[in-house]
Amino acid sequence: MTEIESAKKTHPRPLPPPGSNPVTELPTPMARLVGVDLARALAVFGMFAVHVGPAPTPGGGVGDWLLELASGRASALFATLAGFSLMLIAGRFEPKTGLAGRQAKARIVVRAVILLVLGSALAMTNFGGAGILNFYAVYFLLALPLLRLRARTLAIVAVTLAVVTPQVAYVIRALLTESIVNVVDSWDPIARLCGVGVLDLLLLGLYPAITWMTFVVTGMALGRLDLASGTVQRRLAVVGPAMITFGYGFSWLVLRLTGGAQKIMAGMPAMKVPDAMKDPSTASQSFDAPVGGGLGGTDAWGLLAAEPHSGSTFDLIGSLGIAITVLLCLTVALDRLPWLRRLATPIIAVGTMSLTLYVGHILVILALPGEAATPPQSASAALLLCFVLGATVFAALWSRFFRRGPLEYLLNGATGLAHHVR
Repeated sequence: MTEIESAKKTHPRPLPPPGSNPVTELPTPMARLVGVDLARALAVFGMFAVHVGPAPTPGGGVGDWLLELASGRASALFATLAGFSLMLIAGRFEPKTGLAGRQAKARIVVRAVILLVLGSALAMTNFGGAGILNFYAVYFLLALPLLRLRARTLAIVAVTLAVVTPQVAYVIRALLTESIVNVVDSWDPIARLCGVGVLDLLLLGLYPAITWMTFVVTGMALGRLDLASGTVQRRLAVVGPAMITFGYGFSWLVLRLTGGAQKIMAGMPAMKVPDAMKDPSTASQSFDAPVGGGLGGTDAWGLLAAEPHSGSTFDLIGSLGIAITVLLCLTVALDRLPWLRRLATPIIAVGTMSLTLYVGHILVILALPGEAATPPQSASAALLLCFVLGATVFAALWSRFFRRGPLEYLLNGATGLAHHVR
């Protein structure tokens, strides 16, 4: 279900006349939620940049800066918006209770099962553990006990997770040995099936739930806020940039004052992606490999790094600051600039069918002739532009005839099973 459809159920309004564009002619309250779809579209494009775009050049121009910004932060924005979407299912401002609450939880469970199947199927291809859908499934299940919490409580939970879980993850990973990992995976049917098992989903993968639930819970807190409120907007306008400044600025300062930056850089050649604990030969093949330190190893300096996928407290805070700022800016801009909403209509359509386009772009990568899927040998600005334009054109044309993307239709139909819950 898209944000627009959820808003219609919460605030019923007359539908636009046949033949009109439902995105450009949205009433103001619904238009504010379209900012979430636009933010999701930017996250999709960010994932494209990481997967098929050229490697950014240090000290390069604006394009290189945007490519560097997409690394790790696009997936973090994705996860944050996933938490926001959970609140649209469970009750935006007031949590659903009774039968409605049980059916909402059932819909989330059904979505989680489908995403786990899709993600595991993609993990069986050359794309490997770089996909995020099976991780989403775990996030959704772990979020179930939190669905009835208020925004303030969710924010407290998110802060606690950001402060505590990176350190807990570091200790657990330091205690894990290759033999322990192999034993666990040998008993794990998901690991035997696709190579990305429970240990990866919770701790060792590229988007481990132990730390990435911070993004999801923050998105849930944002979903419980009235983004149309001037007070909320002003507070987020302070919180977002403050988190960016603290997450990246404080980490930069501490690492240079203590000499940690030099020690991390000296150890970079030995740093592996978490999956390399089990198969070092695949470490260099990740689409979005961590560059921020050895949280999967024994280098405690990585706990102070704020690089993408370092999984440190500073990385979580900085990435969340970016996600909050992006969501706020887009929401306010679309609300106050109707011409921008009309101009962005094709891109907004991308956000309404992000599942379809995410899976689709992986299949296209795998179908590229003569290419290694991890990453494509032809990764370039030209290939990235083709993916962005192709996704935008497809979404714009499809949305003129259908309310949902192809996979979104299947997902929505499957979640109809929740109506049988009593």
